[in-house]
Amino acid sequence: MGNILEVIALLWFLTCWLGYTVYSRRRASDRPCLSNTLDMYREDWMRVMLRRENRIADASVVGNLERNGAFFASSCLLILAGIITALGYTQEVMEVFSTLPFGTLPSREIWELRMVLLLVVFIYAFFKFTWSMRMYNFVSVMVGSAPPPDDTKTSPAGREAFARSAGNVCNLAGDAFNLGLRSYYYAMAVVGWFIHPLVFIAGSTLVVVVLYRREFCSDALGALRSGKVFDEEAPAKAEKTPK
Repeated sequence: MGNILEVIALLWFLTCWLGYTVYSRRRASDRPCLSNTLDMYREDWMRVMLRRENRIADASVVGNLERNGAFFASSCLLILAGIITALGYTQEVMEVFSTLPFGTLPSREIWELRMVLLLVVFIYAFFKFTWSMRMYNFVSVMVGSAPPPDDTKTSPAGREAFARSAGNVCNLAGDAFNLGLRSYYYAMAVVGWFIHPLVFIAGSTLVVVVLYRREFCSDALGALRSGKVFDEEAPAKAEKTPK
């Protein structure tokens, strides 16, 4: 019975993680959320950048965004090193855990499965953060190659196409960073598995609730939407951008 509960908890976690990822992407097509709102802000940023002669500030902002990804990617490496080390001392760690007044001590196989799941979550996060860093590097190149405001060779349609393209790359970078950051939330749920499978189930559910409220119902979303006039087709337009 204990192993069945462990399997149910793991399946519920995967359902929450994968299910919410698909749901949030589809839900963004018909209602405002942080993702599609920031997508439009980034496109407008690129349009404003094309009208500026001095683009040092734009390059600085892109650099700051890239450094955020670098910080979390470095953190992932440190965490992965700690998990791998702990896997080499499974028996010792289990003995220490058995002395704690809470939780249940599972079999060695289940314990190692928990550690491996935590390892997979942070490996996924590492790849997302490093991909985000690289795409922000692409944005830096595009900012450097952007036509100056007095360039008569570039038509208005060409400038708009450039702004959309640069904004799209920036959106992809932001989406990758967001997925990496979500992994930290899900990792907190996995930590609950070391206490009890029911805590793991509750933690996975709580993470989805928190992510949904922040993405679709947060004060930050209201503030972002109130600072800009959006047309009714805005969410749909954002969804057409490949993720």
